Amino acid sequence: MGKKTGKLFIVSGPSGAGKSTLSKRVIGFFGDLGFSVSYTTRPPRPNETDGVDYRFVDEGRFDGMAEKGEFVEYAVVHGRKYGTNWKDLKRMLDRGSDVLLDIDVQGAEQMSEKVKGGVSIFVLPPSIEACAKRLNLRGDIAPSEMEKRLAAAMDEIKRAASYDYIIINDDLDGSFERLKAIITAERSKKDVVMGRVKELFTL
Repeated sequence: MGKKTGKLFIVSGPSGAGKSTLSKRVIGFFGDLGFSVSYTTRPPRPNETDGVDYRFVDEGRFDGMAEKGEFVEYAVVHGRKYGTNWKDLKRMLDRGSDVLLDIDVQGAEQMSEKVKGGVSIFVLPPSIEACAKRLNLRGDIAPSEMEKRLAAAMDEIKRAASYDYIIINDDLDGSFERLKAIITAERSKKDVVMGRVKELFTL
């Protein structure tokens, strides 16, 4: 039998939609679901840990990695750079691990073009007002920046139709259940399971 390659789950959406909160929660629920830690040039927030939430690096290191082609995708979001290391991601997928990737909309579009077979999931806030409220709660966005953030969010929301699944995050527990259901259903598709079926029944 051929070696099983892991499935990639790409979770994306506008800033303030709650995609990172949902991603962390579902990673904690599925013990065998890997998480691809992105690189970023932005400073860590008080509740974030280097190597767990992101790999926090300076501009010079990030640019050097980009020049060497080490990122499968990277983008500038609100003045900060974010990228996914190709070797890290490939290592997990090649050993058969399913992997969740929590990235911005620009990165998700690049990833969908470069890595075939991934499952794209778009997380939406229930309203633009709810998005603004969530961003304000972070406490790290200047009032002068809020209008730009919300305009960017509206532009990103227009791209939701290109994703495989859409979750409107109006209730965290309900959204978590929907994300769990998507992952469970994708893991039960015949292209994923048939290899195991043939082993069990010598088909």
